[in-house]
Amino acid sequence: MSDEVEILPLSRKSRDIVRFLKVSYGIYADDPHWVAPLLMDLKKVFTDENPLFEHARMSLWIARKAGRDVGRIAGIVDEHYNRSSNEPAAFFGFFESIDDSLVSRRLFETVLDWARHQELKSLKGPMNPTTNDECGLLIEGFDSPPVFMMTYNPRYYLALVEAAGFRKAKDLLAFHIDLATLPMDRLSRIAAKVRERSPGLVFRPVLKKTLDQDIVKVKEVYNAAWGENWGFVPMTDSEVDFMAKRLKPLLMEGLIWLVEAGTEPVGFLLALPDYNVAIQPLRGRLLTPKLLGFLPYVLGWKCPTRTRVLTLGVKDKYRSKGLESALLIEGLKVGFNAGVRESEASWILEDNLMMCRVLQAIGGRVYKKYRIYERSI
Repeated sequence: MSDEVEILPLSRKSRDIVRFLKVSYGIYADDPHWVAPLLMDLKKVFTDENPLFEHARMSLWIARKAGRDVGRIAGIVDEHYNRSSNEPAAFFGFFESIDDSLVSRRLFETVLDWARHQELKSLKGPMNPTTNDECGLLIEGFDSPPVFMMTYNPRYYLALVEAAGFRKAKDLLAFHIDLATLPMDRLSRIAAKVRERSPGLVFRPVLKKTLDQDIVKVKEVYNAAWGENWGFVPMTDSEVDFMAKRLKPLLMEGLIWLVEAGTEPVGFLLALPDYNVAIQPLRGRLLTPKLLGFLPYVLGWKCPTRTRVLTLGVKDKYRSKGLESALLIEGLKVGFNAGVRESEASWILEDNLMMCRVLQAIGGRVYKKYRIYERSI
Protein backbone atom coordinates (compact mmCIF):
# COMPACT_ATOMS: atom_id res chain seq x y z
CA MET A 1 0.00 0.00 0.00
CA SER A 2 1.21 3.50 -0.84
CA ASP A 3 1.80 6.00 1.95
CA GLU A 4 0.81 8.85 -0.34
CA VAL A 5 -2.19 10.94 0.63
CA GLU A 6 -4.96 11.24 -1.94
CA ILE A 7 -7.61 13.95 -1.66
CA LEU A 8 -10.95 13.06 -3.20
CA PRO A 9 -13.85 15.48 -3.77
CA LEU A 10 -17.30 14.32 -2.74
CA SER A 11 -20.75 15.52 -3.72
CA ARG A 12 -23.63 16.34 -1.40
CA LYS A 13 -25.52 13.27 -2.56
CA SER A 14 -26.63 10.79 0.08
CA ARG A 15 -24.01 8.12 -0.52
CA ASP A 16 -21.14 10.61 -0.46
CA ILE A 17 -22.48 12.35 2.65
CA VAL A 18 -22.59 9.02 4.50
CA ARG A 19 -19.03 8.26 3.46
CA PHE A 20 -17.94 11.72 4.59
CA LEU A 21 -19.60 11.36 7.99
CA LYS A 22 -18.31 7.86 8.65
CA VAL A 23 -14.68 9.05 8.59
CA SER A 24 -15.09 10.06 12.23
CA TYR A 25 -15.77 6.47 13.31
CA GLY A 26 -12.18 5.51 12.50
CA ILE A 27 -10.77 8.56 14.27
CA TYR A 28 -12.67 8.00 17.53
CA ALA A 29 -12.85 4.20 17.62
CA ASP A 30 -11.08 4.03 21.00
CA ASP A 31 -12.11 7.39 22.46
CA PRO A 32 -14.49 6.91 25.44
CA HIS A 33 -15.63 10.55 25.40
CA TRP A 34 -16.73 10.81 21.76
CA VAL A 35 -20.47 10.92 21.09
CA ALA A 36 -21.41 9.90 17.56
CA PRO A 37 -24.01 12.29 16.12
CA LEU A 38 -27.26 10.80 14.91
CA LEU A 39 -26.46 10.22 11.23
CA MET A 40 -30.10 10.47 10.14
CA ASP A 41 -30.31 13.98 11.58
CA LEU A 42 -26.83 15.23 10.67
CA LYS A 43 -27.27 14.22 7.02
CA LYS A 44 -29.99 16.88 6.73
CA VAL A 45 -27.41 19.61 7.35
CA PHE A 46 -25.68 18.68 4.07
CA THR A 47 -28.72 18.40 1.82
CA ASP A 48 -30.74 21.06 0.02
CA GLU A 49 -33.37 20.54 2.71
CA ASN A 50 -31.14 22.88 4.73
CA PRO A 51 -32.12 26.48 3.81
CA LEU A 52 -28.52 27.53 4.47
CA PHE A 53 -27.89 26.61 0.84
CA GLU A 54 -30.19 29.39 -0.30
CA HIS A 55 -27.27 31.73 0.42
CA ALA A 56 -24.26 29.45 0.92
CA ARG A 57 -22.27 26.81 -0.89
CA MET A 58 -20.25 23.89 0.40
CA SER A 59 -17.66 21.51 -0.99
CA LEU A 60 -16.55 18.25 0.63
CA TRP A 61 -13.29 16.30 0.50
CA ILE A 62 -11.88 13.18 2.10
CA ALA A 63 -8.28 12.07 2.48
CA ARG A 64 -7.23 8.51 1.70
CA LYS A 65 -4.02 6.83 2.76
CA ALA A 66 -3.02 3.17 2.55
CA GLY A 67 -6.45 2.30 1.20
CA ARG A 68 -8.40 3.93 4.05
CA ASP A 69 -10.41 7.12 4.48
CA VAL A 70 -8.32 8.90 7.12
CA GLY A 71 -9.52 12.51 7.06
CA ARG A 72 -12.20 14.88 5.86
CA ILE A 73 -12.95 18.57 5.55
CA ALA A 74 -15.63 20.89 4.19
CA GLY A 75 -15.26 24.31 2.61
CA ILE A 76 -18.16 26.72 3.16
CA VAL A 77 -18.89 30.15 1.75
CA ASP A 78 -21.82 31.93 3.40
CA GLU A 79 -22.78 35.02 1.44
CA HIS A 80 -24.87 36.30 4.36
CA TYR A 81 -21.81 36.25 6.59
CA ASN A 82 -19.68 37.97 4.00
CA ARG A 83 -22.25 40.71 3.51
CA SER A 84 -22.93 41.30 7.21
CA SER A 85 -19.25 41.28 8.15
CA ASN A 86 -18.06 42.99 4.96
CA GLU A 87 -15.33 40.37 4.80
CA PRO A 88 -14.75 38.01 1.85
CA ALA A 89 -14.10 34.89 3.91
CA ALA A 90 -14.54 31.15 3.64
CA PHE A 91 -15.05 28.66 6.48
CA PHE A 92 -13.62 25.22 6.98
CA GLY A 93 -15.71 22.73 8.89
CA PHE A 94 -16.35 19.11 9.86
CA PHE A 95 -12.59 18.60 10.01
CA GLU A 96 -11.33 15.20 11.10
CA SER A 97 -7.91 13.62 10.66
CA ILE A 98 -5.72 10.87 11.97
CA ASP A 99 -2.65 12.10 13.84
CA ASP A 100 -0.69 12.71 10.65
CA SER A 101 0.38 16.23 9.67
CA LEU A 102 0.67 15.22 6.01
CA VAL A 103 -3.00 14.24 5.92
CA SER A 104 -4.19 17.41 7.66
CA ARG A 105 -1.89 19.65 5.61
CA ARG A 106 -3.23 18.24 2.35
CA LEU A 107 -6.81 18.77 3.52
CA PHE A 108 -6.18 22.39 4.52
CA GLU A 109 -4.24 23.09 1.32
CA THR A 110 -7.21 21.83 -0.67
CA VAL A 111 -9.66 24.16 1.07
CA LEU A 112 -7.26 27.11 0.86
CA ASP A 113 -6.81 26.57 -2.86
CA TRP A 114 -10.58 26.26 -3.31
CA ALA A 115 -11.15 29.55 -1.47
CA ARG A 116 -8.26 31.29 -3.27
CA HIS A 117 -9.83 30.55 -6.66
CA GLN A 118 -12.98 32.31 -5.45
CA GLU A 119 -10.92 35.41 -4.57
CA LEU A 120 -11.65 35.14 -0.86
CA LYS A 121 -9.23 36.67 1.61
CA SER A 122 -9.36 34.55 4.77
CA LEU A 123 -10.27 31.10 6.01
CA LYS A 124 -11.90 30.62 9.43
CA GLY A 125 -13.04 27.62 11.36
CA PRO A 126 -14.04 25.14 12.35
CA MET A 127 -17.62 26.10 11.52
CA ASN A 128 -19.98 23.17 11.20
CA PRO A 129 -21.19 24.88 9.04
CA THR A 130 -21.76 28.37 10.62
CA THR A 131 -21.70 30.10 14.00
CA ASN A 132 -25.41 29.30 14.25
CA ASP A 133 -24.46 25.63 14.39
CA GLU A 134 -21.75 23.67 16.15
CA CYS A 135 -18.38 25.39 15.88
CA GLY A 136 -14.99 25.74 17.49
CA LEU A 137 -12.10 23.39 18.18
CA LEU A 138 -11.91 22.03 21.72
CA ILE A 139 -8.66 23.32 23.26
CA GLU A 140 -9.31 22.75 27.00
CA GLY A 141 -11.50 20.21 28.78
CA PHE A 142 -10.62 16.88 27.18
CA ASP A 143 -11.46 14.89 30.32
CA SER A 144 -15.22 14.60 29.79
CA PRO A 145 -17.69 14.03 26.94
CA PRO A 146 -19.25 16.98 25.12
CA VAL A 147 -22.79 18.06 25.92
CA PHE A 148 -25.54 18.05 23.32
CA MET A 149 -24.70 19.96 20.11
CA MET A 150 -21.16 20.87 21.19
CA THR A 151 -18.01 19.82 19.39
CA TYR A 152 -15.36 17.37 20.52
CA ASN A 153 -11.95 16.46 19.10
CA PRO A 154 -8.65 14.85 20.10
CA ARG A 155 -6.02 17.05 21.74
CA TYR A 156 -3.61 16.57 18.81
CA TYR A 157 -5.92 18.57 16.52
CA LEU A 158 -4.48 21.78 17.99
CA ALA A 159 -1.04 20.95 16.62
CA LEU A 160 -2.43 19.93 13.22
CA VAL A 161 -4.43 23.14 12.80
CA GLU A 162 -1.66 25.44 13.99
CA ALA A 163 0.93 23.65 11.84
CA ALA A 164 -1.21 24.65 8.84
CA GLY A 165 -0.69 28.32 9.66
CA PHE A 166 -3.92 29.02 11.56
CA ARG A 167 -3.96 31.35 14.55
CA LYS A 168 -6.53 32.25 17.18
CA ALA A 169 -9.43 34.42 16.06
CA LYS A 170 -11.68 34.02 19.10
CA ASP A 171 -12.16 31.69 22.07
CA LEU A 172 -15.56 30.36 23.10
CA LEU A 173 -16.25 29.42 26.71
CA ALA A 174 -18.36 26.70 28.30
CA PHE A 175 -19.47 27.26 31.90
CA HIS A 176 -20.32 24.43 34.29
CA ILE A 177 -23.07 25.10 36.85
CA ASP A 178 -23.51 22.70 39.78
CA LEU A 179 -27.23 22.95 40.53
CA ALA A 180 -26.89 20.76 43.62
CA THR A 181 -24.93 23.54 45.36
CA LEU A 182 -27.09 26.47 44.23
CA PRO A 183 -29.25 28.28 46.81
CA MET A 184 -32.43 27.86 44.76
CA ASP A 185 -34.65 29.66 47.26
CA ARG A 186 -32.43 32.75 47.22
CA LEU A 187 -32.14 32.69 43.43
CA SER A 188 -35.93 32.42 43.14
CA ARG A 189 -36.27 35.53 45.30
CA ILE A 190 -33.80 37.35 43.02
CA ALA A 191 -35.85 36.41 39.95
CA ALA A 192 -39.03 37.57 41.70
CA LYS A 193 -37.47 40.94 42.50
CA VAL A 194 -36.47 41.39 38.86
CA ARG A 195 -40.08 40.85 37.85
CA GLU A 196 -41.30 43.30 40.49
CA ARG A 197 -38.96 46.01 39.18
CA SER A 198 -40.29 45.51 35.63
CA PRO A 199 -44.07 45.15 36.03
CA GLY A 200 -44.62 45.85 32.33
CA LEU A 201 -42.74 42.71 31.33
CA VAL A 202 -44.28 39.26 31.13
CA PHE A 203 -42.19 36.10 31.61
CA ARG A 204 -43.70 32.94 30.18
CA PRO A 205 -42.48 29.48 29.18
CA VAL A 206 -42.67 28.44 25.53
CA LEU A 207 -44.75 25.28 25.17
CA LYS A 208 -44.61 22.74 22.39
CA LYS A 209 -48.14 23.66 21.35
CA THR A 210 -47.18 27.36 21.06
CA LEU A 211 -43.74 26.84 19.53
CA ASP A 212 -44.85 27.42 15.94
CA GLN A 213 -46.23 30.85 16.88
CA ASP A 214 -43.48 31.75 19.34
CA ILE A 215 -40.63 30.86 16.99
CA VAL A 216 -41.21 34.15 15.15
CA LYS A 217 -40.64 36.02 18.40
CA VAL A 218 -37.57 33.96 19.23
CA LYS A 219 -36.09 34.80 15.83
CA GLU A 220 -36.72 38.52 16.37
CA VAL A 221 -34.88 38.52 19.70
CA TYR A 222 -32.10 36.28 18.41
CA ASN A 223 -31.22 38.47 15.45
CA ALA A 224 -31.53 41.68 17.49
CA ALA A 225 -29.71 40.57 20.65
CA TRP A 226 -26.73 38.98 18.89
CA GLY A 227 -26.51 41.39 15.97
CA GLU A 228 -23.32 43.07 17.20
CA ASN A 229 -21.57 39.91 18.35
CA TRP A 230 -18.40 38.72 16.69
CA GLY A 231 -19.06 36.22 13.90
CA PHE A 232 -22.83 36.56 14.07
CA VAL A 233 -24.86 35.64 11.00
CA PRO A 234 -28.58 36.55 11.06
CA MET A 235 -30.88 33.58 10.59
CA THR A 236 -33.59 33.66 7.95
CA ASP A 237 -37.16 32.57 8.66
CA SER A 238 -36.59 29.30 6.83
CA GLU A 239 -33.38 28.60 8.77
CA VAL A 240 -35.14 29.17 12.09
CA ASP A 241 -37.97 26.86 10.99
CA PHE A 242 -35.44 24.22 9.92
CA MET A 243 -33.70 24.36 13.30
CA ALA A 244 -37.00 24.32 15.19
CA LYS A 245 -38.19 21.27 13.27
CA ARG A 246 -35.01 19.40 14.21
CA LEU A 247 -35.17 20.39 17.88
CA LYS A 248 -38.93 20.27 18.57
CA PRO A 249 -39.04 16.54 19.45
CA LEU A 250 -36.28 17.16 22.01
CA LEU A 251 -37.71 20.21 23.75
CA MET A 252 -38.50 20.03 27.44
CA GLU A 253 -41.21 22.44 28.52
CA GLY A 254 -40.00 24.87 31.15
CA LEU A 255 -36.50 25.15 29.69
CA ILE A 256 -37.53 27.71 27.04
CA TRP A 257 -38.67 31.16 28.20
CA LEU A 258 -39.77 34.39 26.57
CA VAL A 259 -39.94 37.88 28.03
CA GLU A 260 -42.41 40.26 26.38
CA ALA A 261 -43.19 43.94 26.72
CA GLY A 262 -46.76 43.99 25.50
CA THR A 263 -46.60 42.30 22.12
CA GLU A 264 -42.86 42.91 21.69
CA PRO A 265 -40.52 40.01 22.50
CA VAL A 266 -37.48 41.36 24.35
CA GLY A 267 -35.59 38.31 25.64
CA PHE A 268 -35.50 34.55 25.59
CA LEU A 269 -33.77 31.51 27.04
CA LEU A 270 -33.30 28.20 25.24
CA ALA A 271 -32.02 25.22 27.17
CA LEU A 272 -32.21 21.52 26.34
CA PRO A 273 -31.64 18.31 28.24
CA ASP A 274 -28.21 16.85 27.52
CA TYR A 275 -29.33 13.96 25.35
CA ASN A 276 -25.73 12.93 24.69
CA VAL A 277 -25.94 10.66 27.73
CA ALA A 278 -28.60 8.62 25.93
CA ILE A 279 -27.25 9.13 22.40
CA GLN A 280 -23.71 7.90 23.04
CA PRO A 281 -24.58 4.16 23.16
CA LEU A 282 -26.40 4.41 19.81
CA ARG A 283 -23.15 5.09 17.90
CA GLY A 284 -25.07 7.40 15.56
CA ARG A 285 -27.74 4.88 14.54
CA LEU A 286 -31.40 4.77 15.49
CA LEU A 287 -31.97 1.30 14.04
CA THR A 288 -30.37 -0.56 16.94
CA PRO A 289 -31.75 -2.37 19.98
CA LYS A 290 -30.07 0.31 22.10
CA LEU A 291 -32.76 2.72 20.85
CA LEU A 292 -34.91 1.37 23.69
CA GLY A 293 -32.62 3.19 26.10
CA PHE A 294 -33.04 6.47 24.21
CA LEU A 295 -36.82 6.47 23.76
CA PRO A 296 -37.72 7.22 27.41
CA TYR A 297 -35.77 10.50 27.12
CA VAL A 298 -37.42 11.56 23.84
CA LEU A 299 -40.89 10.64 25.12
CA GLY A 300 -40.32 12.68 28.28
CA TRP A 301 -40.54 9.72 30.67
CA LYS A 302 -36.96 10.23 31.78
CA CYS A 303 -34.83 13.37 32.10
CA PRO A 304 -31.03 13.53 31.86
CA THR A 305 -29.37 14.90 34.99
CA ARG A 306 -27.67 17.60 32.93
CA THR A 307 -28.95 20.39 30.69
CA ARG A 308 -27.32 22.77 28.26
CA VAL A 309 -28.20 26.44 28.04
CA LEU A 310 -27.82 27.09 24.31
CA THR A 311 -28.91 30.70 24.00
CA LEU A 312 -29.78 33.49 26.38
CA GLY A 313 -30.34 36.94 24.92
CA VAL A 314 -32.01 40.26 25.67
CA LYS A 315 -32.52 43.19 23.33
CA ASP A 316 -30.10 46.02 23.97
CA LYS A 317 -32.52 48.56 25.45
CA TYR A 318 -33.74 46.01 28.03
CA ARG A 319 -30.31 45.01 29.30
CA SER A 320 -28.97 45.93 32.76
CA LYS A 321 -32.37 45.16 34.28
CA GLY A 322 -31.50 41.68 35.50
CA LEU A 323 -33.57 39.91 32.82
CA GLU A 324 -30.68 37.60 31.88
CA SER A 325 -30.34 36.39 35.47
CA ALA A 326 -34.09 35.98 35.90
CA LEU A 327 -34.44 33.93 32.71
CA LEU A 328 -31.52 31.72 33.64
CA ILE A 329 -32.87 31.14 37.14
CA GLU A 330 -36.32 30.20 35.83
CA GLY A 331 -34.83 27.60 33.49
CA LEU A 332 -32.47 26.18 36.11
CA LYS A 333 -35.30 25.96 38.66
CA VAL A 334 -37.51 23.93 36.32
CA GLY A 335 -34.59 21.64 35.53
CA PHE A 336 -33.70 21.19 39.20
CA ASN A 337 -37.27 20.23 40.07
CA ALA A 338 -37.15 17.63 37.27
CA GLY A 339 -34.00 16.02 38.66
CA VAL A 340 -31.33 17.98 36.77
CA ARG A 341 -28.22 18.45 38.90
CA GLU A 342 -25.77 20.19 36.57
CA SER A 343 -25.89 22.45 33.55
CA GLU A 344 -23.55 23.76 30.89
CA ALA A 345 -23.95 27.26 29.46
CA SER A 346 -22.28 27.32 26.07
CA TRP A 347 -20.91 28.78 24.11
CA ILE A 348 -20.04 32.26 25.39
CA LEU A 349 -17.66 34.61 23.59
CA GLU A 350 -14.59 35.20 25.74
CA ASP A 351 -15.15 38.97 25.58
CA ASN A 352 -18.86 38.83 26.42
CA LEU A 353 -18.06 40.09 29.89
CA MET A 354 -21.65 40.80 30.90
CA MET A 355 -22.79 37.23 30.31
CA CYS A 356 -19.65 35.84 31.93
CA ARG A 357 -20.43 37.87 35.06
CA VAL A 358 -24.05 36.66 35.13
CA LEU A 359 -22.89 33.03 35.01
CA GLN A 360 -20.14 33.55 37.56
CA ALA A 361 -22.60 35.25 39.92
CA ILE A 362 -24.63 32.03 40.19
CA GLY A 363 -21.56 29.82 40.63
CA GLY A 364 -20.70 29.03 37.02
CA ARG A 365 -17.08 28.29 36.18
CA VAL A 366 -15.28 27.90 32.87
CA TYR A 367 -14.42 24.23 32.39
CA LYS A 368 -14.05 23.93 28.61
CA LYS A 369 -12.69 26.23 25.93
CA TYR A 370 -13.14 26.15 22.17
CA ARG A 371 -11.27 28.16 19.57
CA ILE A 372 -12.12 29.60 16.19
CA TYR A 373 -9.00 29.82 14.05
CA GLU A 374 -8.22 31.94 11.02
CA ARG A 375 -5.50 32.51 8.46
CA SER A 376 -5.14 34.74 5.45
CA ILE A 377 -5.34 33.22 2.00
